[in-house]
Formats: sequence, structure tokens, C-alpha cells
Amino acid sequence: MTSAPQPAEAGGPMIAIEAVSKWYGEVRVLTGCTTAVARGEVVVVCGPSGSGKSTLLKCVNALEPFQEGQITVDGTRVRDRATNLPRLRARVGMVFQHFELFPHLSVIDNLTLAPRKVLGRSKAAARARGLDLLARVGLSAHAEKHPGQLSGGQQQRVAIARALAMDPVVMLFDEPTSALDPEMVGEVLDVMVELARDGMTMMVVTHEMGFARKVADRVVFMDRGEIVEDVAKDTFFDRPRSERAQQFLSKILAH
Repeated sequence: MTSAPQPAEAGGPMIAIEAVSKWYGEVRVLTGCTTAVARGEVVVVCGPSGSGKSTLLKCVNALEPFQEGQITVDGTRVRDRATNLPRLRARVGMVFQHFELFPHLSVIDNLTLAPRKVLGRSKAAARARGLDLLARVGLSAHAEKHPGQLSGGQQQRVAIARALAMDPVVMLFDEPTSALDPEMVGEVLDVMVELARDGMTMMVVTHEMGFARKVADRVVFMDRGEIVEDVAKDTFFDRPRSERAQQFLSKILAH
């Protein structure tokens, strides 16, 4: 029997990551990672390439298995064998680097497929919700187009709307702007800023330090599979404690 997700206790973290370690074969890629994301909090995860940021994020909804530790999302233990992972993933919105839209479906059908199949919504209800979300991300005029007819920035905004169509309790973003041309980055970040202002709980892997300064409550800095710093954003940018974080910021903020 699978366990139904139980709401997180009031005041408790929406996401709790406790001593998580992961290996690919004999290669250790995460080492004792511990952090938490409170309800309504925006946490930016940053660090050099290959530091384990995306791997840790994908562990949150079990897209990547991990061998040690525990992750709890809104009261549900990710690594518990009794946990219904499809049900958990339905409540955790995920936005990927490369959009992952269905190319053969229209934009509106991309938004309505999962709510109809997974949540059991009627076609009319799913479509109404989808159109509302497209309006929210500024794409009402593109509902009947296919993804290939849209720019990269527009496709990523569709991907965000698709994730929101499942009414998630938390949103995970895995480098959502890294595959975009520079002029398209702003339109995606604007949508994410509005989500944060509306109180969405968000965990964001990104190199966009301007976004982190503007929106993040906390910054988690990773290097070589470890969480090196986990501090308020002002502390991270103004007074980074570790030499590795200081070096990272000196390079990334110099451009």
C-alpha cells in the first residue's frame, strides 16, 4: 500500500533535505547535504559546474535516486518505499533547462494533458485553467500553436505554466535560462519573480545572480557535491564565509 502525502506541519519546512549522499557507481556526487526550504521561501542553489546542484534538485522529487539520508516534501518522505512517487511528483512542479514540451501537441494541450490524466479534471476545466495560466505568463495568443512555432523564451514560459497547471505546492527550477539566448532570459525571469511575489515556494538552480539578489531569501552554495554555504542572500553576496564562495562570486560578478 502506498502512503498518501500528508501536509507539512504549520511552520515546518516545505522541503527538508537531511544528510543526503549519492553515488554514481563508485563516484560520490553528493556528500551529506542538509538544508531546508520553508513555505513561501525562495532558495537559490548556485556553484560551479559539476558541483551537484542539479543532481540535488532532482533528488527532491526522486528523479534521481540517492543512497543515504532523507528528503521530505510537504510531509512525504521521498525515500520511503511506501511513498507513491507519481503522486508526489504531481505536487512538485519541475521546470527543466530544455523545456521538455511535447512537440506534437499544441501549447494548450501541453498544459491540459496532465491535469486531465493525473488529476481527473474535465476537458473544459483543464482548458479554462490552462488559458488562465497562459494569460499569466503573457502567452494567451499562442494557445493553439505548437512549441516549434515559439521562441525559446516563450517555450520556457509555457513550461512554467504547464508545471503550474498541476497546482504544485513547490516549484523546482533546473537552470531554466541557461539554454536561452540572452535577450530571452529576462522574460522568463520576470515570470519567476512574479511567482515568488505571489508566495510560491521555490528552489532554483541558476547562475543568474541578479535574480538571486532580487528574489532569493537564501542562497545555497555547492562545490564538489557538498553544501559549502547556506545563508541569507545578503550575507552570501556581501560577506561570503568560504574561500570557494568568494572565488566563485569574484568570477561570476566580474562579467
